Amino acid sequence: MAMTVGDFLVERLYQWGVRRIYGYPGDGINGVFGALNRANGKIRFIQARHEEMAAFMAAADAKFGGGLGVCIATSGPGASHLLTGLYDARMDHMPVLAIAGQQALAALGGHYQQELDLPAMFKDVAGAFVQQASAPAQVRHLVDRAIRIAVGERRVTAIILPNDLQEAEYSEPPRAHGTLHSGIGYTRPKMVPYEADLQRAAEVLNAGEKVAILVGAGALDATDEVVAVAERLGAGVAKALLGKAALPDDLPWVTGAIGLLGTEPSYKLMTECDTLLMIGSGFPYSEFLPEEGQARGVQIDLKADMLGLRYPMEVNLHGDAAETLRALLPLLTEKTERKWRGEI
Repeated sequence: MAMTVGDFLVERLYQWGVRRIYGYPGDGINGVFGALNRANGKIRFIQARHEEMAAFMAAADAKFGGGLGVCIATSGPGASHLLTGLYDARMDHMPVLAIAGQQALAALGGHYQQELDLPAMFKDVAGAFVQQASAPAQVRHLVDRAIRIAVGERRVTAIILPNDLQEAEYSEPPRAHGTLHSGIGYTRPKMVPYEADLQRAAEVLNAGEKVAILVGAGALDATDEVVAVAERLGAGVAKALLGKAALPDDLPWVTGAIGLLGTEPSYKLMTECDTLLMIGSGFPYSEFLPEEGQARGVQIDLKADMLGLRYPMEVNLHGDAAETLRALLPLLTEKTERKWRGEI
């Protein structure tokens, strides 16, 4: 039996390391589901009760598994139901790939049953990369680009597959003008700020007498580094909701949650500090942060567009939380005065 586009898609996802797909079946995506069935469990399909929940599950897979989350849905309402879960992934900077079915190529533009303009519909939530396939040889580079962009930029991407294309015989792109010959594989680079910027940050933190640290989801893989820096600076640490698992609550200098459902110690930590170190957090409620001008600020974030956004930071460090803290630690001076920390 010839390899179909659906078969190729499943095999390519497997080569990229995908082992789970969350979704709900429907006739607009049957070609891919047939391929999943023929793959004999190489990729596990987890059926949700609803496409929206499938997208949430893919986002959760990315959040807690550290890799790419993948969800799948049929055409029309199946695809549109993915949106809320995909927005959760987008807002939390999670790499998720959405695969959606579409009506047959020849029917597109004919006001056909369940025909939605899916590229337009997905354009906001998956604006980093959303493409509808129109030929078998195109699918290879669509899969490769969608995954590499999702993982590399920590964004949502989407691939739309017309149902007749899914069952068409797959062919590799020919060696000819107007074709692409993409490959698999991506490893995130080590991202650490320049030494001069680390030194500027250390000068701010060393000068502070009441240092507060706020951690978010970006600090989830930097527990040891956050502990070491907090101990060196004699700092208290509050946690945004998405950073709750970054540190255990039973550490005596961890004040717990911050914000509308936060603790009084976290509120006092922020309103009384003279220096703020924010690590991997997009915590949005400015009224729970230090008053502008009260504290000098240093922020560490992997996403440049999140730097200096919630508080006017004096030093912005664009880099991975663990790597940046590890490089920053030798530049920090041990603080011996811990009275304020003890009070908090």
